[in-house]
Amino acid sequence: MCVAYPGRVETIEGAHGIVNFSGNKVRVNLSMVSVETGDYVLVHAGMAIQKVEKKEALDWIGLFKEIEEIIRWLREYDGRPVKIMEVCGTHTSALYKTGLRQILSPKIRLLSGPGCPVCVTPTAYIDKLVEISFRSGHRVLAFGDMLAVPGTEMSLAEARDRGASVDFFYNPEDALKKAEGEKETIFVLAAVGFETTAPIWATVVKEADERHILNLKLLTALKTMPETLGELCTAGNIDGFLCPGHVAVITGAERYRALSETYGKPMVIGGFTADLLLSAVARLVIAVNKGQGGFWNDYGSVVTEEGNVKAWERVGAFFEKGDALWRGLGVVKNSGFYLKEKYNLYLATLA
Repeated sequence: MCVAYPGRVETIEGAHGIVNFSGNKVRVNLSMVSVETGDYVLVHAGMAIQKVEKKEALDWIGLFKEIEEIIRWLREYDGRPVKIMEVCGTHTSALYKTGLRQILSPKIRLLSGPGCPVCVTPTAYIDKLVEISFRSGHRVLAFGDMLAVPGTEMSLAEARDRGASVDFFYNPEDALKKAEGEKETIFVLAAVGFETTAPIWATVVKEADERHILNLKLLTALKTMPETLGELCTAGNIDGFLCPGHVAVITGAERYRALSETYGKPMVIGGFTADLLLSAVARLVIAVNKGQGGFWNDYGSVVTEEGNVKAWERVGAFFEKGDALWRGLGVVKNSGFYLKEKYNLYLATLA
């Protein structure tokens, strides 16, 4: 799940700064955005991925705003049955937290899509991490939600309970510090995620290369969303799509606009507050009832047409596309990111 939160930049020192999240002050990497003190930024895994307008940030941080007229219409809807897929795991969570899923008419069905990178990571990947974690002189580092994902025989958490070297982290930059301070240990990072997280992993490799941290390795399971949405559109049993907002911050709206035009499906890039979710679902229901396609960027405050060009260029500098295996979907062509050959020094391998 590509979770991102807004905060206010309080101080800037080089490529980093202190960002205030409702009183919780955290050191954040600012190298992919151009900001000044007092600006608001959207932060994912310890890195600012986009500058946001103050009003949008405050609305997001504050209470969800209800729009009674739309709520009433969605609750009483009696048109043709509609199947909408919310692609992003954070949208799934937000739909539950705001209560929107519970108030919809029985004729509006929301389907949770493949937008949680942990959920679509194949069992074989977990097995590789478990095997490495038992290897002498190695330590596996992963985001906390990866630890409980089951492998064939055990999860990373269970491996740790059996004596394997496993730890979790919030900010991948912490792994760089650990690797620098413990050069006799090979640190293997569970590099999972979508386009939101790929620039962060690219930054980790960039920093490791510049600082000659050769005992830091990545085991990648990075996925890209448009190719998989294309497969789902082809399947034909989904009427419309609520597209991932945080992924689109990086990729831009144009990729989803192209998908909508190619397959004739209504698609909305939506935000995460109650009002933005209501607007997105209502747009899709109306479009499906009219038998129309169409594309709307309802998250225009942070999602631009071209996306974060600097972040996208960084991904392109370190990764290349290839086929990828998705848990529950199988192999999807050209839907994965893999380290370029020149950076294979930072690629974890199995003995």
